[in-house]
Amino acid sequence: MKVLCMLQLACLVGFSAARTREWAHHGAPMFADLTVQEMKAIRSYLHGIPEMKLTDARSETLKRNSILLMELHLPKKHEALRALDRGQAKPPRQARVIIQFGNQTTPNITEYIVGPLPSPRSHEVRTFKGKKPVQFESRPITIVEYDHIENLLNKIAAQAYKLLFETTGGFSYANCSNRCLTFSDIAPRGLAPGERRTWIMLQKFVEGYFIHPIGFEVLVNHQDLDPEKWTVEKVWYNSMYFDSVEELVEKYELGEVEKLKLPEHNDEDLYSTYIPRGHSNTPTDIHGPKLVEPQGHRYSIDRNFVEYAGWSFAYRVRSSAGLQVFDLRFNGERIAYEISLQEAIAFYAGDTPAAMQTKYIDAGWAMGTSTYELAPGIDCPEIATFVDLYHYFDTDKPTRHKNALCIFEMTTAMPLRRHFNSNFKGGYNFFGGLENTVLVLRTTSTVYNYDYIWDFLFYPNGVVEVKVSATGYIHATFFTPNGLHYGTKVYDYVLGNLHTHLIHYKVDLDIVGRDNSFETIDLKYVNFTNPWSPNNFIVQSKLHRTEHKTERSAAFRFGKKFPRYVHFYNPSEKNKWGHQKGYRIQFNSHAHSVLPKGWREEVGISWSRYPLAVTRHRDSEATSSTIFTQNDPWEPAVSFEDYIRNNENIVNQDLVAWVTVGFLHVPHSEDIPNTATPGNAVGFFLRPFNFFNEDPSLASKSTVIVRPGQDGKPKVQRWTPEVVGHCVTDKPFFYNGTYAGV
Repeated sequence: MKVLCMLQLACLVGFSAARTREWAHHGAPMFADLTVQEMKAIRSYLHGIPEMKLTDARSETLKRNSILLMELHLPKKHEALRALDRGQAKPPRQARVIIQFGNQTTPNITEYIVGPLPSPRSHEVRTFKGKKPVQFESRPITIVEYDHIENLLNKIAAQAYKLLFETTGGFSYANCSNRCLTFSDIAPRGLAPGERRTWIMLQKFVEGYFIHPIGFEVLVNHQDLDPEKWTVEKVWYNSMYFDSVEELVEKYELGEVEKLKLPEHNDEDLYSTYIPRGHSNTPTDIHGPKLVEPQGHRYSIDRNFVEYAGWSFAYRVRSSAGLQVFDLRFNGERIAYEISLQEAIAFYAGDTPAAMQTKYIDAGWAMGTSTYELAPGIDCPEIATFVDLYHYFDTDKPTRHKNALCIFEMTTAMPLRRHFNSNFKGGYNFFGGLENTVLVLRTTSTVYNYDYIWDFLFYPNGVVEVKVSATGYIHATFFTPNGLHYGTKVYDYVLGNLHTHLIHYKVDLDIVGRDNSFETIDLKYVNFTNPWSPNNFIVQSKLHRTEHKTERSAAFRFGKKFPRYVHFYNPSEKNKWGHQKGYRIQFNSHAHSVLPKGWREEVGISWSRYPLAVTRHRDSEATSSTIFTQNDPWEPAVSFEDYIRNNENIVNQDLVAWVTVGFLHVPHSEDIPNTATPGNAVGFFLRPFNFFNEDPSLASKSTVIVRPGQDGKPKVQRWTPEVVGHCVTDKPFFYNGTYAGV
């Protein structure tokens, strides 16, 4: 009878696992990015509404109504869970569409929810929490607006042609052949809401132009929708301010301005190029190690649904913000409903006006759309599965980014666990070890000069690592002696400006259901009489647990002591040993705040006050930032502080952890030609904490055990083939780098 019950239980468990897998697979399309067909249908539907008067996004005038961005609008969580947990019908797919209405008396930005997809027939206005308005001036800059800025810069450069030509060694802005100047624009665009004033600095247009400033910066007012009314408000040249280009040129001709003479260089000695230079002891006629899969992939992908070694999840790359994972499960049990990148910022300091103003908030540059092609063997192993991404931003048709996301399994070259059990007589009792392999989900964002490499890593022991690695070129300005207070001289007339990177993530944990609680665990010393030697005392550490009952209690400020363990658990679910099932967040970060609380631009990034804040899930609190924050951080449409201001109860509730990681970067000479990834990776781990009865990677058949036999020879016990074999792709390296409309 007992055996029969055990068999019935095993069948039920097997059925349950198969059912949860089927439901997860069934629900994954809810989180898939918009397809090309859906994007085209949305555009056709909206352009067919006469009262909207929509025109092409690339029409020359700024006084137009056009679609700025479209991306998936996520379903409400409780609706999605019906499909994921019960196999019920999925909620209708919808799109979030941003339209800029510039061709009307009062220009505005309006967001719409459009659906159902794939054949939309209705739309409704989408508002932010508190129905905060979006300033028209807070919209991102489009290619058409950049074209008009280029036209103005042509006029400015023509006025200052002699100055620019003489000081740069023959570079000019127009009619320049291979000695051209280019520009970089700085944000936020002003000092208060409603402004659109941008500092622009000129650079030599060579490979790596980001680190070739020429000491010429202009402040352009481009608020008016008529570019003919744009003006130059200030000019900065070689540490001096001028009210106009004419004033600078006049004083330059009169000898009242110190003339710069930038050093000349040719392509062979260009310090910003990747072309190898210097001595290397590494042989160049043979390849280094390569990653191989002797018998092929051990993971499976069906559109946006991925399975690997007990893991399953859905993914998307949100055009405005970037990589996201949904319905993350291990062996069928959900660990997180959503883990998503929210925002990335880089706040700078410097001596030039452009450097003083540089506070990049990257979702404002549609960070998720800057997911360009990945190079096999460099960005991802050659054996990786490469996936195309499609975006609709500042365009009239979807844009395809080839091979912009990759998925691969790799060995970490570090055992997941091992032990050598010595007999202390020159031999051993046994050796046991397990190789560590991990599935990697990766994409990149190249936002202007910086390249962010975004990773989700899934380990066989139930651990998830979320990581960002920073590379690309530093943001450099023209060197002045006072600039050494704000960075490092990295080349002639080049200052690498100090800056802080902060990355914000949303982590919606569902530990065996939605009803979770949160505690922190620290240590405190205890002092008591030694029970086996009463004349002495024992001093040791003792666990000190603090249950956090409100959102404000669970919002930890930078500059304050951070708890050793932060633990999310289900109060009603226990493992075999009586402990509540949970996961903890472990930080790998050197982050700190970038501005004092409440100071001007800091209001728009109030999430940056907290390495960790825990809130109750609200569909109205879906994101911590918006595409508009960059150009209006003073009165943001989304204020993260509002999420915790009401100080809701978080005991036995659906909880969301908001995680901030980052690092300070003081540029140095080794950042030439550009920043390398070692030491520039930060993130966090989700680690099981009594979630399982034992390490779930015990199920791995890659374990190897070695014991000494009676004949003295080692006896190897293994569950995988003894001989692996080897192979590497026979395809030559190929990289195109283009992306285009489809």
